Amino acid sequence: MPQIALHTQLKPGAEPDYEAIHRGIPADVAAALAEHGVRDWRIWRDGRQLFHLIDVEDYRAMRHALREHPANVRWQATVGPLHAQPDDYSGADDGLPLLWSLAGQVARKAG
Repeated sequence: MPQIALHTQLKPGAEPDYEAIHRGIPADVAAALAEHGVRDWRIWRDGRQLFHLIDVEDYRAMRHALREHPANVRWQATVGPLHAQPDDYSGADDGLPLLWSLAGQVARKAG
């Protein structure tokens, strides 16, 4: 299953609100994510820095499908203002490039 890593940043002081709204995202947002191939989405926070790991079939297709999805539009109106840089939801990116993997290194040595 493809994994995509992302890095985003919160506006100063937005940490409590961001954590509060992520205690449980709306059911229609979770359903829309699942419908478009997201199996899991994990977020870690270090100060204002957010690190996301997404297990998704096709990241770009998911972003394209959700760009105008009513549940996601409402969700972005809630979460978007907390981010330091707005997300245009273009889906033109591929996330962070993978630098190294222990499993990959072990597999190369075994092969």
